[in-house]
This record gives sequence, structure tokens and C-alpha cells, in this order.
Amino acid sequence: MTNALIPMLPYFFVLVFGLVIGSFLNVCIYRIPEGGLSFNEPRSHCPHCNAQIAFYDNLPVVSYILLRGKCRACKAGIALRYPLVELASGIFAVACAINFGLTWAALVYFVLIATLLVITFIDLDHMIIPNVITLPGIPIGIAASFLLPDLTLKQSLIGVLVGGGGLFAVSELFLLIRGKEGMGMGDVKLLAMLGAFFGFKGVLFTIMAGAFVGTIVGLILIPLNRSKGLDLRIPFGPFLASGAMVYIFWGEFLITKYLEYARGGL
Repeated sequence: MTNALIPMLPYFFVLVFGLVIGSFLNVCIYRIPEGGLSFNEPRSHCPHCNAQIAFYDNLPVVSYILLRGKCRACKAGIALRYPLVELASGIFAVACAINFGLTWAALVYFVLIATLLVITFIDLDHMIIPNVITLPGIPIGIAASFLLPDLTLKQSLIGVLVGGGGLFAVSELFLLIRGKEGMGMGDVKLLAMLGAFFGFKGVLFTIMAGAFVGTIVGLILIPLNRSKGLDLRIPFGPFLASGAMVYIFWGEFLITKYLEYARGGL
């Protein structure tokens, strides 16, 4: 039994690493939109009573369970989002390790997914995608092309142009037709960043998958908000993020199957 558990130890440490990173992601989600707040000051505190949170009450997921979702000082409820983000981060860390092995590629893709989690929740809360994330993400993605086995520097640069330029063209076309902005420049910069990590093929997949998910959600939400109708504002960042995550784990498989189906139909 002991020998059988030994191969699982690296993934346990990967899970713990992912959970810890998830705790940091919660800090980013809360503080980046505030602009002036640093990541180490002020110390973590309860938003209700401002009591500082001790290190033993700040353990990812575990502390939430032990505290039963309440602040130790004032007993106010702690948002369920915090442990969910931590848990998602841990699960994605393990998924990357299993899918890509304990390699640089696994680390690169996990860092990208962690970034997309931050972008998703900030966009949902504030309808913005911060430049402080996407603009540095573009050169980081280009640099990552030297670590990813299926991506070259040329493909990364083309991905930036196709991702950012393509969505910018769609945004301008929407503005021309409807007379109002349909997408913010944050979405354009996000797709440019994803293009840097994925290249031409991956960024097109991300757009299509994101648009598909966005359409389904829109068809559900628009009838529920009839007063706003087509003017209902829905952040597109989370849909692009979901499309990117699908591509990371299943993109190549889905593209291959689609091409086989297309050839069979010809």
C-alpha cells in the first residue's frame, strides 16, 4: 500500500502548491481593481470587522471548513468564492501536471490558467480586464514559446497579431453596425495575450469556443432581462477564458476530430 502511494506524492505537493497559489489569486482578484493596494499591505483582514486574519485562519480551503465559513472575530459569513477559487487553482495545477507531466509546459499552462481565473472574476465583478495583467502577459507569452514544445516564436507572434487584431476588427465592425461598443479593448488585449501563448490555431479555437459559450449564456440571460434586451452587458472575458482552458486540455483533440469529420464529409 505504501509503495502504491509513492507515485502519488508529487501530485499531492502539486495540489498543495495550487491551493496556496489560489489563496494568492484571491488577493489579486480583490486588490488589483483597487489600484492603490499592495499585495502585502495591509495584511489580510475581515471586510466586516477589519480584524486581521491570523496565518492559521488563512490556510487554503482548510481554514474555511474549520471556521465553518465565518470570521473568527465577528462571525460574519465568508464568501464561498474564496475556497472555490483556491480549490479550482489546486485542481487545475494537478490537471496540468497529469496532462503535461512535471514539465515546464505544465507550469506555463498552470500560470496562464491562474491568470485567467483572476481575469474572470475581476471581469465579472467590475466589467474590466486590467492592463496590468494582459500587457505584461503578451511578452511573457512570447517568451513562453521557448518552453512550449508545440509553439514556435513565429507562431506566437502571429497569434498576437491574429488574436488582438482579429477581435479589434470585430469590435470596430460592431461599433459601425450598432453605433456602440460591443467589446472593450480589455478583451482585445486578453486575446492578444492568449495568442502569444497559443499561436494562430489556438487563438482561433479560443474565439470560436468563447463565442459559442457566450452565445448560449446570452440566449439564457437576455430573456431574463427583457427590459435591456440586446443592450444587456455581459463580460466577454470569462468566455474567452473558458475557451482558452478548453484549448489547453482538449483543443488539439477537438481540432483533429473536427478535421477528420470535415474530410469525411467531403
